[in-house]
Amino acid sequence: MGHHVADRDKLLARVRRIAGQVAAIERQLHEEADCATTLQLVASVRGAIGGLMEELIESHVREHMARPGLTDAARAAAAEELLAIIRRYGK
Repeated sequence: MGHHVADRDKLLARVRRIAGQVAAIERQLHEEADCATTLQLVASVRGAIGGLMEELIESHVREHMARPGLTDAARAAAAEELLAIIRRYGK
């Protein structure tokens, strides 16, 4: 993921926020907090992970599929790689 160097700080900040949200879920479970609050936190993490995944997919498409000068073989390989990742993410 070398092409993410420019966005590294932004992506890392996003991952740290997600880690904080996951830690909050863990605290909620340890404290036997209200179910609705815990479910809301889980939904927030799911949304945050989805947003991160969308950003990474967009970056992948722009760098490995849409960039001028790529061969058809390179584009096809990047597309297959992305499809495999999306299939796994959807499980």
